[in-house]
Amino acid sequence: MLVVAYLVTVALTLVSAKPLSESLIVHERRDAVPSGFIKSGAAPAAQALNLRINLVQNDLAGLEDALNAAAIPTSPSYGKWLSKDEVEAFARPSAETTAAVTQWLSENGIEFTPASAAGDWISLTVPAAKANELLKADFSVFTHTDSGKESIRTLEYSIPASLQAHIKLVTPTISFNAPRRAGPVFVQSKATVPAPQGPTPAATAAGCSSTITPACLQSLYKIPTKAATNKTNAIGVAAFDDQFANKADLTQFLIAQRPDMASTTSFALTSVDGGTNSQTRSQAGVEANLDIMYTVGLATGVPVTFVSVGETTKDGADDGFLDIITALIAEAAPPQVLTTSYGFDTEGDLSASLTVAMCNSYMQLAARGVSILFASGDGGVASTPGVSCTGTAFKPTFPTCPFVTLVGATAGSPETAASLSAGGFSNYFPQQTWQATAVKSYIASIGTEYAGRYNISGRAYPDVSASGQSVWIVQDASTGLVDGTSCSSPIFASVIGLLNDELLNAGKPVLGYLNPWLYANPGAFNDITSGSNPGCGTTGFPAKAGWDPVTGLGSPNYVAMRTAAGLV
Repeated sequence: MLVVAYLVTVALTLVSAKPLSESLIVHERRDAVPSGFIKSGAAPAAQALNLRINLVQNDLAGLEDALNAAAIPTSPSYGKWLSKDEVEAFARPSAETTAAVTQWLSENGIEFTPASAAGDWISLTVPAAKANELLKADFSVFTHTDSGKESIRTLEYSIPASLQAHIKLVTPTISFNAPRRAGPVFVQSKATVPAPQGPTPAATAAGCSSTITPACLQSLYKIPTKAATNKTNAIGVAAFDDQFANKADLTQFLIAQRPDMASTTSFALTSVDGGTNSQTRSQAGVEANLDIMYTVGLATGVPVTFVSVGETTKDGADDGFLDIITALIAEAAPPQVLTTSYGFDTEGDLSASLTVAMCNSYMQLAARGVSILFASGDGGVASTPGVSCTGTAFKPTFPTCPFVTLVGATAGSPETAASLSAGGFSNYFPQQTWQATAVKSYIASIGTEYAGRYNISGRAYPDVSASGQSVWIVQDASTGLVDGTSCSSPIFASVIGLLNDELLNAGKPVLGYLNPWLYANPGAFNDITSGSNPGCGTTGFPAKAGWDPVTGLGSPNYVAMRTAAGLV
């Protein structure tokens, strides 16, 4: 757990005592149990609940202004990313806010600890009976009908009227995220794909039509094979759900697909919430192996860190997603690129307030100069395979936060949109200024098609794309292929990591928060104009010239991106 001296200090500055009988006002409410869950009964009175309280921060609007100033290419402050102390100054709650909330907890006999470097998140563990009393809630057991997984939630909770201006939310309370569905499926090859023997670039690119390997990607996207050299540069690979990346599998992968690299090339490990990385080969995760192979094996020479989030998560409905971000924000030097191939089934799984609170944490990390990339999802306009939405509105994924870059998937060579590529429009976050021109052009091109089934003014995604079909990996000593945007995010992250290496060596700042730069340079990407992303009983959005909600701006063109980044 993070230790923040600031919170302890201001906690001593107590406000006037408040009687326990002070009126409570409903702070958040869900009208009904969400689809896919049933209420199974009251939570056991002694059941320990891990809760988080998000305090109102000092100046998030100022932080967003500073972030945009550093991220917009035409800004005189472009590339001037903020320091850890500068970000914390914006995100830190006022002394009044911290004192008011901590005194309320102390008066009720509740111990608490800071859960973020800025002190904007507080963590506490209380019995369900005490949580019901404190929050005038009805914490109950809810069962997910498909998986049988049980969660303890409430349909509403209240806080003292005097704290309404100091507390943003308490979680997990009204968010009902379904258990994450299975990730990419590994299909074992009947015969081992031959290792590349120095084929010509043209032949390698053509090979991408059937099987994706590092060599064909290097040709297809003009990615350099020369090793990066800047040791202050790094790519972080996020891992959840006890997904382990196996070093023996990586070695076998490098021998087969990167004979020009040392087969002993490996990665570092960072643990969050007790995360580990078992090297029992049969325990390796397809997701984790894939992510590591297409960062270590594609971003040649860039140091890679495997960030393993364990099972002792304390952020409830966030399943470690908040914990990993607060942990990285607290680091003196977080990796400049973070790729995540996991997400929530749909945006609506989480309350609007929780998604905004998480997004604000992503903003803090982005302001440090970190490029945050997420796979957009594998269910087309339904966001995730298996989500029911026939005849209803399309289902956006989460995160669709504007401070992260969503990566869709392409297929084959020449590239087309992969039908699985999730994309659409957020119902929680508004369309961003930096994407408005491109998105409005697309909406005009499709006219009234699907009118009413998506939020025309929502934040549009994905932002970019990369290969996500028939990607070659090694899994438990066997070789085979996987599909999904889980392939696409680490591939795109590797491109950014290599560009950052060149920028650092040239004395320039890293690319950092990507989105304003991406949309300011649409010509730096391979435009994908065919295919669609079916779902919800439809053929989905069609890929078209320019940005589209299947492949975004397109796939990477390293040479063009290098020029756009000011490298000559």
